[in-house]
Amino acid sequence: YDGSRYDGCQKQGNTENTIQGKLEAVLLKMAGEEVEVHGSGRTDAGVHAKGQVANFHVDAKICPDGETAKEYLNRYLPEDIRVLEADLAPERFHSRLSASSKTYGYYVETGDKKNVFERKYVYGFGKKLDLEAMRRAAGFLIGEHDFTAFCSNRHMKKSAVRTLKSIEIDRQGDELRILLTGNGFLYNMVRIIVGTLIEAGRGERDAENVAAALQSRDRKNAGFTAPAQGLCLWDVRY
Repeated sequence: YDGSRYDGCQKQGNTENTIQGKLEAVLLKMAGEEVEVHGSGRTDAGVHAKGQVANFHVDAKICPDGETAKEYLNRYLPEDIRVLEADLAPERFHSRLSASSKTYGYYVETGDKKNVFERKYVYGFGKKLDLEAMRRAAGFLIGEHDFTAFCSNRHMKKSAVRTLKSIEIDRQGDELRILLTGNGFLYNMVRIIVGTLIEAGRGERDAENVAAALQSRDRKNAGFTAPAQGLCLWDVRY
């Protein structure tokens, strides 16, 4: 989905304009009763997805196979949401709790103006970045760590320990692509990591400073939160 005009993936009490809300509205028509959709990741407002996974329970008489669900959903969903594949899953499968890893992609435009056709999907930073400095800084974040410093939720009661398996940074022309794969991500974690790496790429902090920010477990020591439009959920593995 293109998340540009939505208030995030997860349904909220103050808005019906969410990905989950759109899916459940169509499933209500199909099943004749409310159907709850569980997404693998609660992408924020303005964030996109190429590989979001979701599951729901519905009467087999109404929806005997995945193809029936896929065809019905794609017939009535808005043009900026599309179901790529649908299959029957084991009864205990849960798209978020059963996931073993997720990969997010973040795109940064370093040229003076964003590509006209990609403007909704990249962060127009507009300044050159040192890739090697960013890669050195990223190296300190790989592995199992407490990522409290890279989370916007100051009142989170659950563990902030996550395993970041890899961070890949490459350049295509004036555009940087940052791919992050981990076993799970905290609220705004990817965007804060990207903001921190951008600061490293600008020479505003060195790799050791990034390591110190991680160890401090204090949000104010990490970098800025990069904008939502550059972020895309790429892939979820089980």
